[in-house]
Amino acid sequence: MHNKSYNINVACFCSENFIKSLDELKSFFSFNYESVSSDFKNSTNLKYDAIIVESHLEKKISLNKLNIPKIFIQNEINKRIKQDSFELNFKLPINIFDFNQGVIDLCKKYEFNKNSLIKIKDYILDKNERVLKKSNTILKVTEKEINFIVALHLSQRSLSKNYILKNIWSYSSDADTHTVETHIYRLRQKIKETFDDNNFIKNSVDGYSL
Repeated sequence: MHNKSYNINVACFCSENFIKSLDELKSFFSFNYESVSSDFKNSTNLKYDAIIVESHLEKKISLNKLNIPKIFIQNEINKRIKQDSFELNFKLPINIFDFNQGVIDLCKKYEFNKNSLIKIKDYILDKNERVLKKSNTILKVTEKEINFIVALHLSQRSLSKNYILKNIWSYSSDADTHTVETHIYRLRQKIKETFDDNNFIKNSVDGYSL
């Protein structure tokens, strides 16, 4: 790995010649890169933010096992690209500035989306799109409702009405706790009507939980 102070690390499953070309131009890159072999494992790719794959090596690596963005380098004429396997494609010769910016933008976008998606039970909460998803069913939720669901998800115990009132809906502690109950009731009704789920948000004497 090249010793740069960048936070983006990219694996390269590429030929020796391509790696040498990268080395000659490394001063232009805003990311670190490292050559990897065909025994590149799913468990180790977690330390990388993306992988670059040359077209003639494509079949020598299990792309479906890689849970990071994949960048395709086309070095063969009329090479058919598997669009569903790669998020970014380049043809040789590459514009080095476009290449650098493309890698950076892809990694940042992936990181943003990863942080925006939270798996909760059988659901996916998309903070960016402000939706709760289950299979192909989608429910629009407000920012306050997202904050409430995330707080319940992260908490190891039930959250009291007073806590929710003050920290989620930002009302003063002497406000009527029925305000919280009204908000939560509406959210539970939306979830019930959309997903036919009565138990997504649970209520007990200690407060609310998932």
